[in-house]
Amino acid sequence: MNNALGLLKERRFLPLFITQFLGAFNDNLFKTAMVLFATYQVLNDPDTEFVFNALATGMALIPFVLLSALSGQLADTHDKAGIIRIVKTAEIGIMIFGGCGIIVAKMGYSMVGVGMMLGAVLMLGTHSTFFGPIKYAILPQHLNEDEVLGGTGMVEAATYLSILLGTVIAGWVSIETAGWLTLMVAIMGWFVGRMVPPAPRQGAKLALNFNPFTASWRLIANTMHIPRLFWAICAISFFWTMGSVLIVIFTPLAKNVLTSDERVASLMIATFSIGVAIGSVIINAMLKGKISAKYSPAAVIAMAVFVVAFSFESRFWIPAARGSLYDMASFIVMPQAWLVLGTLIAIAIAGGMFVVPLYAFLTTTVTKDQTARTVAANNIVNAFGMVLGALMVIAITTLGVGPADQLLFVAGMAIVSAWIAQRLHRACD
Repeated sequence: MNNALGLLKERRFLPLFITQFLGAFNDNLFKTAMVLFATYQVLNDPDTEFVFNALATGMALIPFVLLSALSGQLADTHDKAGIIRIVKTAEIGIMIFGGCGIIVAKMGYSMVGVGMMLGAVLMLGTHSTFFGPIKYAILPQHLNEDEVLGGTGMVEAATYLSILLGTVIAGWVSIETAGWLTLMVAIMGWFVGRMVPPAPRQGAKLALNFNPFTASWRLIANTMHIPRLFWAICAISFFWTMGSVLIVIFTPLAKNVLTSDERVASLMIATFSIGVAIGSVIINAMLKGKISAKYSPAAVIAMAVFVVAFSFESRFWIPAARGSLYDMASFIVMPQAWLVLGTLIAIAIAGGMFVVPLYAFLTTTVTKDQTARTVAANNIVNAFGMVLGALMVIAITTLGVGPADQLLFVAGMAIVSAWIAQRLHRACD
């Protein structure tokens, strides 16, 4: 079945699709609402805002580094649907804690409340760490071989559409409303998650290694020796390193370079999410269900070109009057606004076309009893890359490098990604 939309009629796919959508929506609604709250209402210094955005990104990634190996082992040795139910139950408690942080912040203890919200972001990262391997590893177990690429693209598209929706809503609702909404969505996710069909282990039960350092090292070593997996994971990790830099840059760039309010900042992130979702669908149609990296090098080079264009567009932006910010209405009527948004969506479309086939490689190159651990190994390397990207933003910001020049740094990384993707394509021939 090359028509991936047809999978939405199937119980073997639809509950997972919705559960993933709701979880990613919650993660991004809460994190974006917190970042916008801190950037526009608590902090008042451009450099501090960059550091805070990088810190929030890093907090969400720490669990991926420490716990991905364990999550992959658990998913490959237990019923994946059962783990989903446990994870979605924990999400309800996390959102209650995050809501308490919002209440504390609104009572006047802003920094304490923001600290509690950062703690909730850390716990949401843990939630995603245990769910992440399952959402890809379960697909070869529930879908036919010719459906895996389409299913992967649909999951990826759902992820970015949920990021879109969560990001847009975060810019338009109060922080208190965001807290209540995330709790309600977590409860919905709990109910839908219980409808995912069973996905029992495929091989022998594993002896779990609870040491995060030795388990991670062994997992990566046992995965990366396969050339196709090595190059696929490297390419995906470079993509997410670029993505983490872009996400860290977007909100401070919207405020301090495009001199626009939080709704425009959320629009920028949302536009990026739309583009990746579109790219996910386009590449599936181009490949007609065949898993191949042949278009990935060209896609990421195109991404680099659009990033350079976005850098120059931001340099020539006409700022708002001193002491004021463009609201959504005044931003949209700016002559450059549609060019900026169009360039952003082009960056993201190219990125989606680049990364989706690479995820399909991870789940089809190995046997079904190893897929979760393979995705977990990828998540560990991805997390290292994204943490490195956030740290690089902090470092180059302290050196006085502005966001427009940081975008050129991302473009340079895209060229490296193109080389890696070409190596992957050759390794698969």
